[in-house]
Amino acid sequence: MRRTAGQEPAPHRAGLTTRAAVLGLVLCALVVSAAIPLREYLSQRSQIAEARHELQAKKLRVAALEQRKRLLEDPDYVKELARERLHFVSPGEIAYVVLSPSPAPTTGTARPGVTAAGPEAPWYSQVWGSVRAADKPAPLPTPSP
Repeated sequence: MRRTAGQEPAPHRAGLTTRAAVLGLVLCALVVSAAIPLREYLSQRSQIAEARHELQAKKLRVAALEQRKRLLEDPDYVKELARERLHFVSPGEIAYVVLSPSPAPTTGTARPGVTAAGPEAPWYSQVWGSVRAADKPAPLPTPSP
């Protein structure tokens, strides 16, 4: 092709690829600059959701504790707890406690005269049982000739 004096030269392919590269670079910069705030936004949303879940659990716990408080403010309920757990009786009443027989020890390590207090026994019985057990020393083994 011949160029005449009034015509402009045809655009080169290099100019088009340079513009495309600059446009691609600008788009990549926009994506990278938007990725970090987007990641932070999503992270904060998950933290907010977790905090809401914890708040709901705390509200349920507070409601349960307030219900327990209301029960403990009732004198009849406290009296029933004292009867059940501590074996309290009102004046003039006679208390009977039925104890289940304890099974015989299966190992030979138990000392004679000491009854084992199981985990179902009240705490004060376990303490008293340990005091009684400490009071009776174990018999010494006799040496064989």
